[in-house]
Amino acid sequence: MDADSEPLPPVTVGSERVRAVLGLVLIALACGLGAWVFFRRPTPFAIDVWWNQLFAAAPLQPLLTLALVMNQIGGYITAILIVPVGGALALFLSGRRWAAVYFLAASAGSALLVQVLKHTFGRARPEDILVLSDYGSFPSGHTANAATIAVVAAIVFPSVWVRIAGAAWILLMAFSRTYLHAHWLSDTVGGALVGAGAALVLAAAFSRLRVHDQDRATLRRARRSRDATAPTSL
Repeated sequence: MDADSEPLPPVTVGSERVRAVLGLVLIALACGLGAWVFFRRPTPFAIDVWWNQLFAAAPLQPLLTLALVMNQIGGYITAILIVPVGGALALFLSGRRWAAVYFLAASAGSALLVQVLKHTFGRARPEDILVLSDYGSFPSGHTANAATIAVVAAIVFPSVWVRIAGAAWILLMAFSRTYLHAHWLSDTVGGALVGAGAALVLAAAFSRLRVHDQDRATLRRARRSRDATAPTSL
């Protein structure tokens, strides 16, 4: 869709302050959950054990294939480079230049925060893990990345359907991580909190700059409207 075909969402001081506070609260909740995990170790939560045991039998091939695809999409070079750069390029070409920078910053900020928490809490992964993964089970980097993408998309494209698709993407990623026994269920909760929190905080930080995207879009719409109504010279 052309970036000029519909107005961009308004940016107000009040709404961005709410986003910043909410983002910080979500990150604080993730840190609190991580601290709870740290002081309980090595014992996982009862719900973690129950959820992990639901998939203790031999995995169903269709679900295993889906989980492995999600594993590849949500991590490695795909999540680190292809998705952030590709998404930012698409936003830039659509006229949302500062939204593109915001997406890159949110992706980098979320990934950095995930690594800090992983190395702070050092939680062990489930023993029956089916894929290779990096150090630290809490929080889930794949789920954090999915939450970051979902929140950025919801802010840049404020549509109910975008929000529904984003929520579904987060849940699907969280399911895939636990189906592969790569994470405990609480790891995915922590990842969702971190990813969403980072995206909200940086949305507030980039709010004034994103206004320039709105201004450019407004000017282009006015110019196109003027050109369309201008008399044609014979």
